[in-house]
Amino acid sequence: MSIKTDLSVIDFNDIYIDPAWAAKQPARYEAAIKVFEENFGADGGIEIYSAPGRTEIGGNHTDHQHGEVLAASINRDAIAIVRKTDNGTVRLKSDNYSTNTIDVSDLAVRQDETGTTPALIRGMLQALSSQGYKIGGFDAYVTSDVLVGAGISSSAAFETLIGTIVSGLYNDMKIDPVTIAKAGQYAENVYFGKPCGLMDQMACSVGNMVHIDFRYPDNPEAERIEFDFSKTGYCLCITNTRGSHSNLTDEYAAVPAEMKKVAELLGHEVLRPVSLDDILKNISMLREKAGDRAVLRAIHFVEESKRANQEAEALQHGDLWEFLKLVKESGNSSFKYLQNIYTNSDVTTQNVSIALAVSDSILTNEEASRVHGGGFAGTIQAFVKNDHAEKYREVMDSVFGEGSCDILKIRKYGGIKVI
Repeated sequence: MSIKTDLSVIDFNDIYIDPAWAAKQPARYEAAIKVFEENFGADGGIEIYSAPGRTEIGGNHTDHQHGEVLAASINRDAIAIVRKTDNGTVRLKSDNYSTNTIDVSDLAVRQDETGTTPALIRGMLQALSSQGYKIGGFDAYVTSDVLVGAGISSSAAFETLIGTIVSGLYNDMKIDPVTIAKAGQYAENVYFGKPCGLMDQMACSVGNMVHIDFRYPDNPEAERIEFDFSKTGYCLCITNTRGSHSNLTDEYAAVPAEMKKVAELLGHEVLRPVSLDDILKNISMLREKAGDRAVLRAIHFVEESKRANQEAEALQHGDLWEFLKLVKESGNSSFKYLQNIYTNSDVTTQNVSIALAVSDSILTNEEASRVHGGGFAGTIQAFVKNDHAEKYREVMDSVFGEGSCDILKIRKYGGIKVI
């Protein structure tokens, strides 16, 4: 006996946008069902869930200063083949890893689980249970094409997936996406041991374009932008420059530290209340006491946070050209003021700088590129016309290696029950 599921009822084009990518999904889903069956048996029905990766579009290094961000879900996702059980146990197998088993009645933090998948599962269950939602057992096989290390948040996609499963199996899909996102941040902070913000989880859970205001970080405002990017004739290219992230901890830590130094000199804990005029009126004092780079980074924050809002407004008004202009401005500000494109400790290695320079040589004035995420050694992002994307990918792959550049689409769904 084998599991019988009619995948023909799924509109893969609606979920995955790109027809070529959508065409690969039935075989992927069938393979996942087979692995589920091999691990958990064929007796009983199944449900299928999906949660996307995300991309940051605007607001580079603004969330930690309580600024504004524009992010989006993409058409790379984690999917789960799931069966509800009544034994109070979660059994979850993920790709080539061994099965994790969690007792839903034992959700205390375990120090020996720090940095592991069980920590995220346990944390998600605890967070949702503490909010009054029902939780229970299930068996699941999870497979993901959200690439680790490409800056598109594989962990946030997994957290969103777990939250969506719990919502579907036990709460009639009534747990709202923001609650799931906050549960994901809690699981990652408290159980997994990573002090992440909320942008990744919010973008994965809410879906489409999402404008997030972190003025009140414990209760951020998230606004879904109903803009159908699939109709613009553009795609999103993410290039992994394959630079090493080793020895960059101090570089990443210096960004918020320097911004906070400027804020403190102006009488605030973070930069959110600070205006450009505040900086310029006090620039001599700030240069002397915080240093020039800190001042430049503060200027970046003030303008970049504002720019994320402007990008959201441009999309809400259907003004693609204004949006692309702002994307270019974001990239320029990150390079000149934020200075997270390369590390000063090794100026001979500038992967991100090279990627941006090569992009400038290829892209037209109707396309745009910028650093993506934390910077220094990671990825870049480019909005490229559909008919130009393959050429762009070929060139970027020739520089950084086969498979470095991924052509993506912005997906309109966050975490969903597929069937």
